[in-house]
Amino acid sequence: MKVLITGVDGYSGWPLALHLLARGHDVAGVDNLVTRRRVKEVGSWSATPIPSVARRLAAVREVLGRELRFYRGDLGNWSFVRSVLETERPEAIVHLAEQRSAPYSMIDVHHAVATQVENLTGTLHLLYGIKEIVPDAHLVKMGTMGEYGTPNVDIPEGYFEVEFRGRKDLLPFPRQAGSWYHWSKVFDSGDVMFAAKVFRLRATDVMQGVLYGVRTPEITDDRLVTRFDFDETWGTALNRFIAQAVLGVPLTPYGKGEQRRGFIALEDSMQSLRLALENPAAPGEYRVFNQFDAAYSVNELAERVARIATELGLRPTIEHPPDPRVEAEQHYYQPLHERLPALGYRRTRELDDVIREIFHDLLRWRRRLVARRHVVAPTVNWRLPDSHGLLRARQPADPRGLPPSVPPEPAGPAPGTTPTSAPTAVSAGPTDPTA
Repeated sequence: MKVLITGVDGYSGWPLALHLLARGHDVAGVDNLVTRRRVKEVGSWSATPIPSVARRLAAVREVLGRELRFYRGDLGNWSFVRSVLETERPEAIVHLAEQRSAPYSMIDVHHAVATQVENLTGTLHLLYGIKEIVPDAHLVKMGTMGEYGTPNVDIPEGYFEVEFRGRKDLLPFPRQAGSWYHWSKVFDSGDVMFAAKVFRLRATDVMQGVLYGVRTPEITDDRLVTRFDFDETWGTALNRFIAQAVLGVPLTPYGKGEQRRGFIALEDSMQSLRLALENPAAPGEYRVFNQFDAAYSVNELAERVARIATELGLRPTIEHPPDPRVEAEQHYYQPLHERLPALGYRRTRELDDVIREIFHDLLRWRRRLVARRHVVAPTVNWRLPDSHGLLRARQPADPRGLPPSVPPEPAGPAPGTTPTSAPTAVSAGPTDPTA
């Protein structure tokens, strides 16, 4: 199958490309590398050293013996989107190219607007491009379980039957997003659902739980490892806890720590996405898959990390800072996940095993954590319209650190990365940012 992955340089886009290549699929990827710049914008970097795109592509050729075609550009540029689709003519498109951080979207008005404009514009350009150029292609769009919020009822896969005043209907399940980022994903889902209806597109919306892990069976060389963000803006709670244990600082579940979310291992997420691709939606069908294995509270995550850290000779402690987010700290949480198992999905990784694997990697790269230890504690506050002052205050005094200021507006695509003429697959040069 010929597959185009948008956001191929990202945390899940990169291992998905490797996973599909290893199984014989023909893969091309698009990315504007903005996540690398935005992580630097908040003073952080990946705990796992990420090479330039050129070196990544060379490693794919050397280790896997396959070619990954790469287009550097921005989905916000309509001409670029059309040109890539015309060049590649993919049978399937996995759409991962969106600003993915809830805290980043909550920094201030500029970051909120950038998140929603970029995410919605890119999705709309892709939907129109599919209709115009590859109308039979299957779109797999990455949603998030965070779209649903934490309702006091079970969460179905997209739709539920409602009876009101004696009448019944099958309706989209209500969304209760908890950040400007999550609301952008809600609007995305609505756009994809509507496009499937009016354009007769094939569309699968994967409501993904929180991913964990940095390795998959295809990642056998450090040059192929995916990124591991651990700062409070880009890192997940589990990532932060493991980094904190390695650094010897307290693990910090926010508030009461009983917030529950669905989780799935990176390797098993790749399996889920492949199953969605290999079992496409019908023309005009918009379907929703809830993608997760198990739900855990952040307290449960912190306790597991602390137990495993102790086994490794570390001495972790747990503290509870005030929750900087506006969210229920204790709640009911029971999402359903039946459609992927019906396609053959089977869980292959256990949380504790993956945590040990992450510890193994982070202990090797501990110096990278130490160099950015100041970015782990929470600073972005949902209740404040502008958290720039808090971000600036945490910058290190060490002159070897990053500049002691944060740009007033979010980092955008680098100049010259959105060509209007027909693109060609490129190998990025040595000046591309590393992460």
